Amino acid sequence: MRARGFRQPPVVAVRADEERSATIDRASWPVTILAVAQLLDEGLALGPGVTFLVGENGSGKSTVLEGIALAYGFSPEGGSTSARHSTRRTESPLSDWLQVQRGVGAARWGYFLRAETMHSFYTYLEENPSSSGEPAFHEMSHGESFLAMFDTRFDAPGFYCLDEPEAALSFASTLALISTLHRIAAEGGQVLCATHSPVLASLPGARIIELGPWGMRPTAWEELELVSNWRSYLSAPERYLRHLLG
Repeated sequence: MRARGFRQPPVVAVRADEERSATIDRASWPVTILAVAQLLDEGLALGPGVTFLVGENGSGKSTVLEGIALAYGFSPEGGSTSARHSTRRTESPLSDWLQVQRGVGAARWGYFLRAETMHSFYTYLEENPSSSGEPAFHEMSHGESFLAMFDTRFDAPGFYCLDEPEAALSFASTLALISTLHRIAAEGGQVLCATHSPVLASLPGARIIELGPWGMRPTAWEELELVSNWRSYLSAPERYLRHLLG
């Protein structure tokens, strides 16, 4: 049975492993991504509750999240801390350069969900079912399978890493995920989520870190470039597209 009710965050901080990071080639990827370089130079304190990483494609949010998830002990293709599913190594070496400081007495349970590997991960679950069985993930729509994953795995406090979970979700399903993340935080769990969704990032009380040419910086929801762009588009899509397309 998974531990419940602990209040100490599973992850307190992430910082560079001084010995391993000393030999990093700063001119090579992924250190050329400013957010990654900042993580190695300054570390990242992760408070309790939900933290969102928001930024454009290529800003480094998925690379940062993946590095932290792997340093925590998750499989690179997702799953719980006990999953060891792997098909092809494509992850960056960032996790090898990081140290995760765990909360004293915090449960080690957690889950890593990454949208692009879920299809093969469902097959892994079918071949390695839990004692209570598994939903028929492959017989569901993309969004339905994600909701089933939230229902069966996101059921206890712990450390949850989510990489763009909104990719499969409708507006209503995104609201359902918000409710799930709110519950996890209220029970003492911790969430780190990379997202492009202004809806998901609007979760009350969440911390938002915006990634871009500046690296990483804390930002309020209403100050996100993502939110500004969506507001402009939804208020006048024809005008917005006319300006974009010339």
